[in-house]
Amino acid sequence: MSATPRATLSRTDVVRIVLGWVAFFALLLVRPVLGPSAPAPVLIAALAMIVAVIVVCAFGVVVQAEALARRLGDPHGSLVLTLSIVLIEVVLISAVMLGPGSHETIARDSVMAVSMIILNLVIGIALLVGGIRRGGMAHNRTGTSMYLAMLVVLLSVALALPALIGEGGAYTLGQAVIVIVLTLGLYAFFLFRQTGAQASDFIEVGRQSEHRELSETRDAAVSVLATVRAHRTEIVTRLVVLLLTVVPIVLLSHDMASLLDDGLERLNAPPALAGVLIAAVVFLPESITAVRAAHGGEVQRTINLCHGALVSTVGLTVPAVLVIGSLTGQRVLLAEAPAELLLLGVTLLLSITTFAAKRVTAIHGAAHLAVFAVYLLVLIG
Repeated sequence: MSATPRATLSRTDVVRIVLGWVAFFALLLVRPVLGPSAPAPVLIAALAMIVAVIVVCAFGVVVQAEALARRLGDPHGSLVLTLSIVLIEVVLISAVMLGPGSHETIARDSVMAVSMIILNLVIGIALLVGGIRRGGMAHNRTGTSMYLAMLVVLLSVALALPALIGEGGAYTLGQAVIVIVLTLGLYAFFLFRQTGAQASDFIEVGRQSEHRELSETRDAAVSVLATVRAHRTEIVTRLVVLLLTVVPIVLLSHDMASLLDDGLERLNAPPALAGVLIAAVVFLPESITAVRAAHGGEVQRTINLCHGALVSTVGLTVPAVLVIGSLTGQRVLLAEAPAELLLLGVTLLLSITTFAAKRVTAIHGAAHLAVFAVYLLVLIG
């Protein structure tokens, strides 16, 4: 029997939602005070407030995501959290491009920062934590291989190919149209197979037989629809709460971009660090969920969340910015610098090596964290 909205929605959920939105509107009101001339203590206090609110809201997102994952099962449960965050991020990047000023590198910088954070920082912490607690953790190598195959193609087309065939690091109009169609087509086919005929390839090791037995009696899509019908009120309520909690996180993280830029400028730190920090904050709920899953031994769920988020980010962000660039005449610079491309190549090679093993360990996690440290070194240098 489906639960009522009152039974599903707790007082803590309401407090988190109110806190997130109140903080966002309060930031809008005090924005004139937080200009370049703002005293350092005021700037630090504002950043601390934003980070505190984001952390509180992030735990609320994790609660709803884990409840939905238990109800819907993987990969559908992981997709709910992944797509809710990624879609909002894509909309905000698109809004920035449609706003005043020049933002020709926003897509490149965002995709690169998210790639390094997810593939090295989050995966590294998750494997380190899970490996220390659980030892070697078995994962579904077929599903993981599909994620990595998608990432090799999508990231190569997004960040490397424009440097070779584009004009000054940007695709021409004709090239952009082809890239848009290929990227969206490949991403749509991946989602179709992941949530349909090949859904069992994204299930935790040891649970595939149970999933296959269920699939023999009814189709996976039918099974999910039956679950939604049986628990419609609970699922809809949790989805609404998740979105109402996620949106302030993303809005606050982008609003604090100017504060970070100001703070980093005062410290003479590289401006690129702001993009890394913002990307880390945006994906904080997903990162927490992924590390908790690894700590609990659900390494395939960690992979579904991390690799799935990056596949969705590249598969949706690049076509979106290319469409906007083509329609508005803006130049979209996608080609990365040689040092970043080298690190991206090392990251993909390391990821393939890591997840080619039957069991992933804490040593694999340490290697990914080392690559992220080198990435930071490149940014600072």
